[in-house]
Amino acid sequence: MIIKMFNGWYFFWIFLQIAATVGLYFFLRKRGRYLQEATLFTLLLLGVMFHFLKVFIPPYATDEARMLRDSWFVNICGANIALFPFMIFSKNKYVKDYMFYIGVISGLIVLVYPQEPLAKIDQIGEFWDIVRFYFHHWMIMTVPLLMVLLGHHKLSYKRILSAPVGLLLLMLFIMLNQIFQSELGFIPLRGNDFFSINYKNSSYIWGPGSNDPIGNFFTNFCPKIFRTIPVGEYAGQEKYWPWFWLICPVFCLITPTSFILSMIFDHKHFCKDILAAHKRLIRCRK
Repeated sequence: MIIKMFNGWYFFWIFLQIAATVGLYFFLRKRGRYLQEATLFTLLLLGVMFHFLKVFIPPYATDEARMLRDSWFVNICGANIALFPFMIFSKNKYVKDYMFYIGVISGLIVLVYPQEPLAKIDQIGEFWDIVRFYFHHWMIMTVPLLMVLLGHHKLSYKRILSAPVGLLLLMLFIMLNQIFQSELGFIPLRGNDFFSINYKNSSYIWGPGSNDPIGNFFTNFCPKIFRTIPVGEYAGQEKYWPWFWLICPVFCLITPTSFILSMIFDHKHFCKDILAAHKRLIRCRK
């Protein structure tokens, strides 16, 4: 996997995405606010459009079952593609903070570890899907980043919990989405296939996948109660509680990561509050 990962194409996509982000920033920074907002919104709309247009390219165009199944928003980045065009107009600061933290974190993860392209067997035949994949993840990272860099939104370290809470709500939406898919027949009806942690589980909602280093890493932060059947015939056997098992890993991993990102933009405010708290503590001791 390491040899397959670190090749010329891997570094090409990284360079292209960084160059596109930097170039877009310098193009927009001295433009009017209307053009800036219109450009960011257009990128989000293109993301939604390309999500549905993928049904015309392999592997979706050659696999009807996958086409029907994956046209839904069945993972974290896919759900954000659907929601970001609405969120960008929100006046709620917590919503905008969620866009930034989860958009940047998920985009950076994919930039460093593009799991889907690496797993493709037919790299040439599915080239356009690889392009779509990189555009989508570049978009959900770059739009919120530029939203902050261009001054359309100001981050606050005090709102970092918007990231883990928002992500858990999004995962709940994805889980309900998959259940709804099964009831309508887009994926197998509820049964062994549907509840298998190895079936359409890219967001780990149903548990960590088999031989999956990322999912298994998350289990280190999951209390035993959320990965054990509590009562009944199979009491005591290992079974990850859908969605619930992710609560602790999400808070333990996303919260400090969001705080680190917030310090890039809000460190002066943080330092000011720390100094103020220190002065109050000294006065209380006197």
